[in-house]
Amino acid sequence: MSSQRGNVSRTRAQRHQNAQVFRNDKYDTSAQRKKINTKLHEGLCQHCKEVLEWRVKFNKYKPLTQPKKCVKCLQKTVKDSYHIICKPCACELALCAKCGKREEIVIPIQTSLEKTENEPSKNEQTGNNRRSGFEDDNEQNLSDMEDENEDLDLLVKQHKTERTGI
Repeated sequence: MSSQRGNVSRTRAQRHQNAQVFRNDKYDTSAQRKKINTKLHEGLCQHCKEVLEWRVKFNKYKPLTQPKKCVKCLQKTVKDSYHIICKPCACELALCAKCGKREEIVIPIQTSLEKTENEPSKNEQTGNNRRSGFEDDNEQNLSDMEDENEDLDLLVKQHKTERTGI
């Protein structure tokens, strides 16, 4: 028996083995499931990122319906499931947004904005822009990203003033 005291090794192989890998979108093809599967887990340490990826993979991830209270600023600004710290606080304090520990952050929170800004400049350097409409789209995307960066900066400033009470 495996629960027998002192019995360290098994004498037989695993009885039931899956022939196919579990797929969380086999029967659930809703928009919410697709959104959960494509979600990027940013601002987390390696362990917490793996935990959330496991939850998504095996259909255990449940999204939040209402924002949760941040443990640092005590505002209802946490919009991601299983997180305890909001994104501005996690960025400012360099903490994992899920466990709250000062670990190495695998994917920083603003990398998605930086990647989209860098991609158009690479295309301009290599000369891959052959259509004039493509260049206009890149310029529009850049201006949209700059607007989002400004909005994010304003949000961080407002968040800091709410925390300090000034």
